[in-house]
Amino acid sequence: MLRTTVERARDNAAAPRAADARQATINQLRILLKIRTPAPAMLPRATDRGLPGDELAPGLRYLEQWTPWPVGEDVLPLHGMGQGAIARGHLLAFDTETTGLAGGTGTRAFMIGAADWRDGGLRIRQLCITTLGAEAAMLRTFAGWLAPETVLVSYNGKSYDRPLLSTRYRLARLADPVLGRGHVDLLHPVRRRYRGVWANCRLATIERELLGVVRGDDLPGSEAPAAWLSYLRGGSAAKLRRVGLHNAQDLRSLCSLLEAMADDATVARDHPPT
Repeated sequence: MLRTTVERARDNAAAPRAADARQATINQLRILLKIRTPAPAMLPRATDRGLPGDELAPGLRYLEQWTPWPVGEDVLPLHGMGQGAIARGHLLAFDTETTGLAGGTGTRAFMIGAADWRDGGLRIRQLCITTLGAEAAMLRTFAGWLAPETVLVSYNGKSYDRPLLSTRYRLARLADPVLGRGHVDLLHPVRRRYRGVWANCRLATIERELLGVVRGDDLPGSEAPAAWLSYLRGGSAAKLRRVGLHNAQDLRSLCSLLEAMADDATVARDHPPT
């Protein structure tokens, strides 16, 4: 007997419901048996996978650059920042690139950059992990860059970069080399001096208005997490290389800003308002 149109419509409607019920049962069994859902198929690996620098350990890249820098006084007067006078050789600017902007235990740093003055120029060192298992090696390497007298320099690092690194050291069961260390966070003196003068106190604004730095083909920091995750999944290294360039410019700007703010602090101290 031929099925009627109504019967065929009823059967067609029942088929998706049966499939959904079957998938729900499979999902419940996976949960009970603690079986992970299969990961989606990986995309074909890109041909452009090259990253600059050397491999210090499996999955840990290291890049060092030297930039000519007209070094002034050997001691920077930072009285206006509550730091007193600090030897230039003791200062280490640092900046991280992370998997998210919210922080918390689920966020990790995949790149740590640091800059200091050496041999009449600015030395920039960058660490980047290309596997999750290389994080501990990166943290140990960065800790080795910090001497007892090292004073950190950052932009919003007291609220973001330093606590994030402290969390990662703790989770890796390593001694925390950044907690309790001398730290100059340039965001705070910049806010005191320029809040209300410019539209905001973002580093890009300070670069443009105070330092005369205008970035060209710069990858926004908000795109850094996606660039790293894409590389881990076999994607191109092009955007991750741009993250490194962005990080290096952040470090150069930090050092320029520190010198500019130190000059302001000196003027304010030597020529107090009458």
